[in-house]
Amino acid sequence: MLRKIKLYGELANFVGHNEFVVKADTLGHAVSFLVNNFEGIEKYMNPKYYQVKVGDYAINEEEIHHPIGQQDIHFVPVIQGAGGNTGKILLGGALIAVSMGAFGAFGAKAISFGASGTGFAGASLGAKAAFGIGAGLALSGVSDMLFPLPKMPEFKSEQDPRISFGFSGTSNTSRAGTPVPICYGEIITGSVVISGAVDTQQVQA
Repeated sequence: MLRKIKLYGELANFVGHNEFVVKADTLGHAVSFLVNNFEGIEKYMNPKYYQVKVGDYAINEEEIHHPIGQQDIHFVPVIQGAGGNTGKILLGGALIAVSMGAFGAFGAKAISFGASGTGFAGASLGAKAAFGIGAGLALSGVSDMLFPLPKMPEFKSEQDPRISFGFSGTSNTSRAGTPVPICYGEIITGSVVISGAVDTQQVQA
């Protein structure tokens, strides 16, 4: 049946349009339409994460080939590092691999392009290889284990400040490359000491 496919954020910018009317009975058909009509979209989507909704319901990887009723399909990019691991989030590469793996020859045809009225003829889809053993791993937290976020550097001295008799209290000595803040007004915070030293000098009594 005909339904709307709606794209959001950077995905819509990449494709150049944010709404299509497509004959698609499953989410897999919708993904096939995108892959067959927009060059480079597989490479673009592979490393990114998406929440795919049918109406207000978020689809998981096991439901990609299930009939989805009459609601619109929404592809919503998910920003990495947002935290929480809530909702059903799909890795783009896994979404495409699972969608394409079940098709022998499927032609997705777009009837209209939002308000533009431009038609797309979908190409026949040949059998495509999956992206490897991990391609079918779509998250709910699994992607964070596959692609952990890098740790922020700790801008502090590697030397234990407790062995120094020149400074007391918390460590204030910063390592090379530490950003130096510029503060205005009265503040209550620890300082950022760029360098510090203690010199001894013999003084006659």
